[in-house]
Amino acid sequence: MNRSRMREQAFILLFEKEFFKDKPVDEIEKIYSENVAELSDYGRELFESTVLHFAEFDEIIDRYSKGWKLNRIPKVNLSILRLALCEMIYSENVPENVAVNEAVELAKKYSGKEDSAFINGILGTYSRNK
Repeated sequence: MNRSRMREQAFILLFEKEFFKDKPVDEIEKIYSENVAELSDYGRELFESTVLHFAEFDEIIDRYSKGWKLNRIPKVNLSILRLALCEMIYSENVPENVAVNEAVELAKKYSGKEDSAFINGILGTYSRNK
């Protein structure tokens, strides 16, 4: 399985977590593994790390999403943004431009037409300003 697919697994888990906020991470992982596919180690690690740092990522998203309140950002986009920020900040072996590009590709696949530009704008601005 390639890294893009593993990243997509983490995204799917993060999106599910948006609907089951109180459900423990390991339960969400178990449901995925039993009903969708075997969860890769990288997908699991990325999912767990992202959940662990939700508050930090939400502060960044809130700061860079001019004119958008966090609760108004679609859950799909929020999940993609959090995932990309996790890779940008905590994955030493993933270059920032790769994390941004992968986030844009996820948005093109799972979100609306204009959302990939929104995601690219937030992540690009964060990357330039940090």
